[in-house]
Amino acid sequence: MEIPDTDSFILKVSNSAGEILYEGSYGNSPESMLVNPGTYTVSAVSREFSKPEFEAPQFGDEQVVVVKAGAATKVLLQCSQLNCGLRLRVSDDFHVSYPEGSLYVSSAEGKLDYGNSPDRTGFFKPGNLTVFLQDGNTSIQLLTRNLQAKDMLTLGIACPEAGPSSGSTSEVSITVDTLRTWSEDEWTIGSSDSDGGVSVETAYSVAQARDHAGEKGVWVCGYIVGGDLSSNKNGIRFEPPFESRTCIAIASRSSVSEKASCLSVQLTKGTFRDMLNLVDHADLLGRKVFLKGDIEASYYGIPGLKNLSDCSLK
Repeated sequence: MEIPDTDSFILKVSNSAGEILYEGSYGNSPESMLVNPGTYTVSAVSREFSKPEFEAPQFGDEQVVVVKAGAATKVLLQCSQLNCGLRLRVSDDFHVSYPEGSLYVSSAEGKLDYGNSPDRTGFFKPGNLTVFLQDGNTSIQLLTRNLQAKDMLTLGIACPEAGPSSGSTSEVSITVDTLRTWSEDEWTIGSSDSDGGVSVETAYSVAQARDHAGEKGVWVCGYIVGGDLSSNKNGIRFEPPFESRTCIAIASRSSVSEKASCLSVQLTKGTFRDMLNLVDHADLLGRKVFLKGDIEASYYGIPGLKNLSDCSLK
C-alpha cells in the first residue's frame, strides 16, 4: 500500500486542560508554537478512522511532552499503522456449496460486507473480528480472530463440496516488515478448534491463544523473549539484565521485539517462578516453552497466561 504524504497528516496539539491549540494538516502547521510552561499532547494521524472501512489504513503517533519555562521542546512523532486489516480469500468450493452466500466481518465498531467475491482489504480498530456467512436469511458465525495494530491477515475461506465436515486444517505463515505484521490463515467451514490446547501436542500458538481468552487449563507454546513487563505501551525488556521475577513474555518467534506481539505470563511464587524467571535464568531467552494455564484477555496490557499448572522446556 502507498504510504500517505506526511504533509496531509492531521496534526493536533492540546494542553493538559484539553484545550486544542492547533488542529489541521501538518503541512500547514506552524514550524514552532509559543506556549506556556506545562504538559502538552501532540498527535498526528494520516486520516480519521472511527468505523470499519475498506482500503483505509491509518498511520499515526501520539506523544506527551513537558515544556519548561524559557526552554524549547522538540517533538518527534514516529508514525506506524494504528489499525489492522483483514482480507478474505474464498475458494471455488465455497461458491459451489453456497452459491448465494456472502461474507461479512463484524467488530465492536461496526461491520463490513465483503460480498461473495472478496478482493478488498477491510480495516478495523484492533480487537476481535468475527467472520459471518450470510446464506439467504440465515447468518452463520464462522470464526473470530483477534488482531492488533499493524496486523494484516489474509484469511482463506473454503468449504468441502460435500458439505461441512468435522475435519480441521490450518496453515499459518508469518512475515514481518518494518511497518506491519502480515500473516495468512486458512479456515474450512465446519471445522473446529475444540481440541486445541488440551495437550502439549495440540498446544495453542501465541496467536491462537489471543483468540481463546477465558479458557482455563490449556496448553500454549512459544519462545521466551523478555520480561520486566509493565502496563505501559512499550513496557517490556527484551535483553538482560532483568529485574523482575514475577513475569515473562513469550512470542511466536524468538526474534520478536515488540510487546504487542507477545503473550505475558504470570510467575507466582514457587516452582514456576524459580524455574522460568529471567533474573536467575537469562539463558532461557530464545528457548521454546510449553505452558499450561488460564488465558486472560489482558495482563500487563496484552493477552496473558496466569495460574500456571504445568510447564515443559524444549
